[in-house]
Amino acid sequence: MTKFPDNDEERVADLLRALPPAPDGWVRAAQELPRARQEMDEIIARAEADQEFRAAVIADLESALRQEGYDVDPSLLPVLRHRLPSS
Repeated sequence: MTKFPDNDEERVADLLRALPPAPDGWVRAAQELPRARQEMDEIIARAEADQEFRAAVIADLESALRQEGYDVDPSLLPVLRHRLPSS
């Protein structure tokens, strides 16, 4: 980490305090991110280990996840599609 002279650290602190608060949506997204990553990792691991589940998610990702009780945010589906094994 870069060490600032004392007056620079105070200046940075003053500038940070002057910023408006982060939008609520950004705060919520940051809070939800660890759970979303964990759930996606679980789905990928299961698809890698379970041939039947892998075939189902490759054929129709949304239906397969819904059938298995996953409630994945639709914005994460492209990431899952990209990470899923293709065969």
